[in-house]
Amino acid sequence: MNTACLHQYPYIRLIIPWIAGVFCGDWFFDQSAELLWSILAFCLFTGLSIAFYYLERYSLRWCFGVSVFALCFAGGWGSISWQLKQTVYDFPEKETVYRVQLTDTPEAKERTLLCRVWLEGQHDSSYVCPIGRKAILYLQKDSLVTQLKVGDELFVSVRISSPVNGGNFDEFDYVRYLMRHGISGTGYVPSGKWVRVSSSAAASSHASGCLHFIQYTAISYREKVIDLYRKLGFEGDELAVLSALTVGEKADLSESIRESYSVSGASHILALSGLHIGLLYALFFLLFLKPLVRRWRGIRYFRSVLLLVLLWSFAFFTGLSPSVVRSVSMFSILTIADLFGGRSLSLNTLAATAWVMLLGNPAWLFDIGFQLSFLAVLSILLLQKPVGRLLPVKNRIGKYVWGLMSVSIAAQIGTAPLVLLYFSRFSTHFLLTNLVVIPLVTLALYTTVFMLCLTPLPAVQYLVAEVARFLLKALNGFVRWIEQLPYASLDGIWVYQLEVLGIYIFFLLFFYYSKTRRFRNLVICLSFLLCLGICHTVMYGYDRPHSSLVFYNVRGCPVVHCIGEDRRSWLSYADTLPDKHRLQMVAANYWSRHQLLPPVEITTDCQGVDFSRHQQIVFYHGCRICMVTDNRWRNKSAVSPLSINYMYLCKGYSGRLEELTRLFSPSFILLDASLSDDRKRLFREECERLGLHFLSLSEEGSVRFLL
Repeated sequence: MNTACLHQYPYIRLIIPWIAGVFCGDWFFDQSAELLWSILAFCLFTGLSIAFYYLERYSLRWCFGVSVFALCFAGGWGSISWQLKQTVYDFPEKETVYRVQLTDTPEAKERTLLCRVWLEGQHDSSYVCPIGRKAILYLQKDSLVTQLKVGDELFVSVRISSPVNGGNFDEFDYVRYLMRHGISGTGYVPSGKWVRVSSSAAASSHASGCLHFIQYTAISYREKVIDLYRKLGFEGDELAVLSALTVGEKADLSESIRESYSVSGASHILALSGLHIGLLYALFFLLFLKPLVRRWRGIRYFRSVLLLVLLWSFAFFTGLSPSVVRSVSMFSILTIADLFGGRSLSLNTLAATAWVMLLGNPAWLFDIGFQLSFLAVLSILLLQKPVGRLLPVKNRIGKYVWGLMSVSIAAQIGTAPLVLLYFSRFSTHFLLTNLVVIPLVTLALYTTVFMLCLTPLPAVQYLVAEVARFLLKALNGFVRWIEQLPYASLDGIWVYQLEVLGIYIFFLLFFYYSKTRRFRNLVICLSFLLCLGICHTVMYGYDRPHSSLVFYNVRGCPVVHCIGEDRRSWLSYADTLPDKHRLQMVAANYWSRHQLLPPVEITTDCQGVDFSRHQQIVFYHGCRICMVTDNRWRNKSAVSPLSINYMYLCKGYSGRLEELTRLFSPSFILLDASLSDDRKRLFREECERLGLHFLSLSEEGSVRFLL
């Protein structure tokens, strides 16, 4: 693709600087003056664009292009900066009474109920201060909290604080994730600290703003659809998968069914997005609209309007979830492009769709679903035909099968680097999975739509529900079968962000060579691949494991991680019932990056050549680590203190540090995140008085000591 070809795709020249501006605005968001400079740059380049546009000198046409490029870059920077700044709010440091409204269906956790709320106001004894921000509250589980529904209004007494990251190595940036979703703060509400002041029906009738009212009404209809599924006999995994396929409700999906779909390479099926909306788009177009066009040639506008109404009606009944709104917006723009005579789907249309969507919500750029959806469509547009020509098939059935496989191969090539980056997993049987799963999902989705249309005829509806239930059982059964196949997935693959960018650049260079067939372009492509391989080797060597001790900032799971150079490691837990799931979520990326083997878990005393533990004292690589987790060392004495390298103070010890110094002579003190604020303050004061070096994991994050 040469420079002249780019003029055929003007929206590509707009979307590239806009994406660059959004990315830079998010990256440098902590800079205080960035929004002001973005606005100034936006105004400046707007003026330059207008000025250069009206210049009649042909030699200065490049100035107009440069100014438009800079204008889009500044616009992307300013839009994401403004959106992120709307989430920043200074909450009181003390416990405060808030009036809140539930904006989504509460999500059940192990000990709490996660509630996404709209903070209407802060109530004090003498005044009411409006807030108008989103927050996440964790309500302690009891008999009353399980009765809460979307739209309920509550008075809660809680200390809401701005979210913070744990500071662990390679940890997911939860703070920026919440900011991109408009969440300003989080808080924990114990039982008895909240009261419901109005039910969902009453709250929805006077919801603050038309947008909130529409959203609450949409979510209520989504709940009615799920209740209808239950009445028709759907339950268990079939109900969970059907709810995810049709209305985007994934709260009922069990961990086992999620893992099965992930290993088999069918996770995209559970995310209500482009695939499902595309199937419905095809159904509406072929079943209802194409016959009309054949009979009345002059109703092109009516066809497009009807398509838009049907698509947005479906989005409304799914609760207007962000993923569905994003996908429906994409197909709506494609429908409008078709209305004005353009190709229904082309590179230019795809770029225009992405640009319009990022103009409305620039934070969508960082949504995994948004990235995978557009990369999959882009890959299909660029690679499906070349892949299809590799195996010419004349048989009609063979053409259909190979066509489906070529689409799957093209989409997999385009999304594989991002899948590896985000999930560290590659599903090896993706061709077989999609060959069966996509037709089954298509039949299940169309059957469900037909079933919902038969609501006035309950007897017939029950018969169609049986067909849908059979299709869902077949779908889940096939996915579980794929999961059990040998080498169903390759796990623990670590790729770097810059490496992923390099892979996509290599794809573009190779695609350009395939179009030109010039030897020079082939040399450039292979040279870039060689440089990419060298960079990966260097980074891989730099991240090789070293003998070290790692302490993590994970509340509820005190642990000492002893790592060896041979990729083996040991996790010495301070508690017999540690929160292993939370530790896995926090440290999985760090373990993958350093290519560690599955750690050996230690909860009791043991004796080995490389690692040993006795009475909560860990011996590894010439180091002694004393894990103080209970009162076993209280009221004890010793002739001479035992020299230890690290003393790890955790929840469970109620004495003072001075008592421990009679038994041990520590070189360094570590304060675990499980300690209360008062205990950490007490130990900190004692360390300062005794002249001991110390570190608080809750303040510093995870820490590593090389041995």
